[in-house]
Amino acid sequence: MSEKDKISIDPITRLEGHGKIEIFLDDDKEVENAYLQVPEFKGFEKFCQGRRAEDMPTITSRICGVCPVAHHLASTKALDAAYGVEPPEPAKKLRELFYNGYIYADHLLHFYYLASPDFLVGTDAPKEARNILGIIEEVGLDIGKKVIKQRGKGQKIIRMLGGKAVHPSFGVPGGVVKSLSSEERQELIEMSEDMVEFAEFTLNLFKDKVLTEFEKEIKEDRLETYSMGLTEDGKLSHTGGVVNVVSPDGEDFAQFSDSDYLDVIREHKESWSYMKFPYLKEVGWKGFVDGKDSGVYRVGPLGRINASEGMKTPKAQEEFEEMFDALGYPVHSTLAYHWARLIEVLQAAELIQELAHDEDLESDNIRNESGKPGKGVGIVEAARGTLIHDYELDEDGLVKDLNLIVATTHNAAPISMSVRDAAKKYVDGGDVQEGMLNSVERAFRAYDPCLACATHSAMGDTPMKVNIYDSKGEKYKEVSQGLGGEE
Repeated sequence: MSEKDKISIDPITRLEGHGKIEIFLDDDKEVENAYLQVPEFKGFEKFCQGRRAEDMPTITSRICGVCPVAHHLASTKALDAAYGVEPPEPAKKLRELFYNGYIYADHLLHFYYLASPDFLVGTDAPKEARNILGIIEEVGLDIGKKVIKQRGKGQKIIRMLGGKAVHPSFGVPGGVVKSLSSEERQELIEMSEDMVEFAEFTLNLFKDKVLTEFEKEIKEDRLETYSMGLTEDGKLSHTGGVVNVVSPDGEDFAQFSDSDYLDVIREHKESWSYMKFPYLKEVGWKGFVDGKDSGVYRVGPLGRINASEGMKTPKAQEEFEEMFDALGYPVHSTLAYHWARLIEVLQAAELIQELAHDEDLESDNIRNESGKPGKGVGIVEAARGTLIHDYELDEDGLVKDLNLIVATTHNAAPISMSVRDAAKKYVDGGDVQEGMLNSVERAFRAYDPCLACATHSAMGDTPMKVNIYDSKGEKYKEVSQGLGGEE
């Protein structure tokens, strides 16, 4: 097929990192296929070699400014394993508090700033309205102020423990560097009640404005894949436990601990993207198809919900049960990622409230002595899904080799499949409208992708222009999103 027989959305918007979507048309101007292409270059795994192991939580947090906490804790856990040291209980609780502050803030960012304009404002709305300002106009200024304030509370927890909200310094092999003062813990108690209330408000907003009005789209946009996520005693976890995998029909498929991930996962490569495409080793790579015979799986809020028997907290558990009552088990609706994400917001708020009353947060017993350097794997659940840091240290404690599999990398194949299916459903190649293209982008936004994480790079181009060609290679329309309108 000629390079000209396509529609390019370059760059895609309202996500972290840079990417583009290539939509290929047939002779009848119908969508034949579509690809999510990531042009960012991958480099972190190479330039981390030879670095001091204790610097890795700081270095890898620079992979992304949106989810530095996830990389920081995954790296810290990898060093725990590499040095053969178990953190004391107070340190584990402080890490849990730190991490749930991140989950709370990050998920609220995605829902209100990145995803909800597709629903509360609409894909056909003017581009100047498809942002947080448009959301404030829809929900009111008072709610808009609360969104900003509540995100700030999650970031404040990170700052209390890590010194700053972005690129914190908190985790060390065998523990953490700081506990809370009694004054900080009292402040946390006062904050947490309001955080739970706002999480409940946001879930009700979703059910009233999104679930009700977009029920048809939510139920139709499906991929029947395997699901993966961390669980502790069967409950959804972000910081520890074992990774559970369930099949598309909800049956247990695999369960593995940190160091055994390569027994379950392999990575496929395609020439048109710098992202890799992980798949389940036992099933195998069968291409960009779903179903039980395909090794494609999904991670993130929906993957975790499907892979878990329940939530850790009572109010989140009620929402968990309501979701499956409404959509069945397991849930395969791509747009249901948003519902699952907000259930996690509520669990994070409840866990923060529970931990705030624990006096262990003020303990001085926050680090155990490390052993000799070796190999270690750390797994956490980033906001976007399962995050794996795998380090091999030499006898001097320098990084000899490492492998990172990031949440969006796990989701690379299903994101591409969702983009393809949305393009076939919404795009009319003979009469392309901006709303059609936004509907295609809505498909990948459900995953809350971070392409900077997936390719471990801070590089990329940002022009946005769509040129539309017919099957003869003749250009007949140009559409720009945010760069001067349409010609």
